[in-house]
Amino acid sequence: MTIAVPSLDQGRYLNDALASIFQQDLPLEVFVLDGGSTDGSVEIIAGWADRLAGWRSHPDLGQSAAINEGIAAGRAPFVCWVNSDDWLLPGGLKALLRGLEAAPQASAAYGRAWNYFEKSRSRSPAWVQPFSERWFAIYCFITQPATLIRRSAWERIGGLDPSLQMAMDYDLWWRLYKTCGPLQFVDEFVAVNREHLDTKTRTKRRLHYREAIDVVRRHHGRVPIKWWIAQPYAVWYRSLSRS
Repeated sequence: MTIAVPSLDQGRYLNDALASIFQQDLPLEVFVLDGGSTDGSVEIIAGWADRLAGWRSHPDLGQSAAINEGIAAGRAPFVCWVNSDDWLLPGGLKALLRGLEAAPQASAAYGRAWNYFEKSRSRSPAWVQPFSERWFAIYCFITQPATLIRRSAWERIGGLDPSLQMAMDYDLWWRLYKTCGPLQFVDEFVAVNREHLDTKTRTKRRLHYREAIDVVRRHHGRVPIKWWIAQPYAVWYRSLSRS
């Protein structure tokens, strides 16, 4: 299994992410793609160097390009990425792997995830459900850290679109579904998505919505009215929650 870990100045979270990966009890090749951090991340990465398949730290072309780079460096038949502020639950990757092995026609598997709110130190389940194109056009119910992809499918569609900064995973799931086969739902909690004040979905909410709307229009053919109603409220609410 190939895992890419993109990171930039996330040293306060990076060790937890790497520890959760290496607790998976699976043969792994892990590549850390650091964008030139200045917060001590390099020292944390160096502490894991003997278990990593590779790592580097220098300015790059962004998160999507870094993930593509890491996965291209590997050879395993299944791939995924774990952002440095998220983490995997024990046995999470095995559950996703079982899902793919039980559904040979599936291009990827996705499971349930927790949203962890750092400010309140609380968690709640992310909205995840069996795949439906109609509902997927309304809401991205796939939580990225809770996913596993066949390398053959990843390579067929060329990985992530590096022109996207925010909705690259949403775009990826659409392209996998449309081009490579169904997305298999695994009804188990497999990962945790960390919510904190510095996440891109909070600091760049307008861009997030703009990219997501473009992705839905491109792959679904039309944009459900939900997007136009929700966008102003979500941008306002996120900005208020940061004040």
